[in-house]
Amino acid sequence: MAALPIDKPENLSVDPDKLDELRTRVRREVDDGLLPSCQFALARHGQLVAFEAFGAADLDTRYTIYSATKPVVASAVWLLIAAGEVDVERRVADYVPEFGTNGKDVITVEQVLLHTSGFPHAPLGPPQWFGRDDRLARFGRWRLNWEPGTAFEYHATSAHWVLAELIERVAGQDYRDFVHERVTAPLGLPRIVGVPLDEQDGIADLELCGEPATPDELQAVFGVSELPVTEVTDEALLQFNRPENRALGVPGGGGVASAATLALFYQALLHNPANLWDPELLADVTGRVRNRFPDPLMGTPANRALGVVVAGDDGKARLRGFGHTQSPRAFGHNGAAGQIAWADPESGLSFCYLTNGNDVHVIRQARRSIGLTTRAAVCAG
Repeated sequence: MAALPIDKPENLSVDPDKLDELRTRVRREVDDGLLPSCQFALARHGQLVAFEAFGAADLDTRYTIYSATKPVVASAVWLLIAAGEVDVERRVADYVPEFGTNGKDVITVEQVLLHTSGFPHAPLGPPQWFGRDDRLARFGRWRLNWEPGTAFEYHATSAHWVLAELIERVAGQDYRDFVHERVTAPLGLPRIVGVPLDEQDGIADLELCGEPATPDELQAVFGVSELPVTEVTDEALLQFNRPENRALGVPGGGGVASAATLALFYQALLHNPANLWDPELLADVTGRVRNRFPDPLMGTPANRALGVVVAGDDGKARLRGFGHTQSPRAFGHNGAAGQIAWADPESGLSFCYLTNGNDVHVIRQARRSIGLTTRAAVCAG
């Protein structure tokens, strides 16, 4: 990969001392031997101000970004909304008739984007996820867990499989190609969703690190001694070490990128170069909260716009994956294994941290995310 231009902190009004504090915190767990590698990138005014790698990685290393993939796919749907080809108030079954079974015929596109559509546990994994006909057959068998539009529960992968099919029906094109040709390539960024087998050199394999939190630690932080088991298990995350799964480009969690790529993607959401997205729509989908249902685990309002999470002004931003120092308007979407990606319209900063070390101590991982984001958000001079 060609070297990316990195501007001086003073040219982008970034405090070099604050940047040094962030850099020191980023590398701590790698230096301590807990994580095998990590990258971070910080950007402002459309330019990188820092892009660095630590441990067994360099600037050409890419990582599976897990659920940080979701806004990239959503940003392709925004193009179809702006073109009048998708109406978020219409039913998904109007576009994908095979989906409208078992009570799912009432689900709207908006509900799918907001994780309020009622099928969070709908199963779809290998080998069925490799074939479009197999995916459609699975859609038809899916059942509701609760009435659509009445609650929030995170749809780790199911909702974005529906969005991928929606893209294909409306655009008449493979969803992976559409995302790249209409979003990442125009932004000068490499392909994120669906990396071909012959282009996978330099992707870091995920490793499990550390020891799990004890029941007493979980009780003290979460009020329960055991966290519920979801589809986002360690075994599920390790599946993305397989080249065929990386090539598939699972739309809810299989993207591959460097920290610089995601930091620049979020700069694009702030500055909208060449009006790639309709400006009024972009402001709406990244800034207007449409889902305030409580998270079933934390009880915290979801604060979701149409594809991203918004920090909010209720003092609960850290429970949504943000830090203590961002503005309420900050938006983004983190990923499993500790991946972080966000932008703050108030400061103009965007930040990304990626690692291939899945720290199984969930409390330590969460505190790391909060600490990194808190330091990154104050770097604006």
